Amino acid sequence: MNRYCFCLQVRPDRLDEYVERHRNVWPDMQAALRESGWHNYSLFLRDDGLLIGYVESHDLDAAQRAMAATEVNARWQAQMAEFFAGTDGRPPDESFLLLPEIFHLTDS
Repeated sequence: MNRYCFCLQVRPDRLDEYVERHRNVWPDMQAALRESGWHNYSLFLRDDGLLIGYVESHDLDAAQRAMAATEVNARWQAQMAEFFAGTDGRPPDESFLLLPEIFHLTDS
């Protein structure tokens, strides 16, 4: 399983609403993420709007393509787009910047 980390910028004036939306992620959205190959997916949000995401997947490109093919993802991305800065009109899930892993502490 590969580990991926990414960042996006949430509009600082929309932080509270963004957090609230993620307290109740639609069950069909959660199911689609699982079915398309997203595992151990977490989001972390700094108080200035820096969003850091972490996800494990065998192939993130394939997982993203599988999500892009779902109706629920199209609805979710359309609703979430207004929360982000710097996406140049692209959906948030097509706009994040992947960060290279430079260190990983293993269990052994």
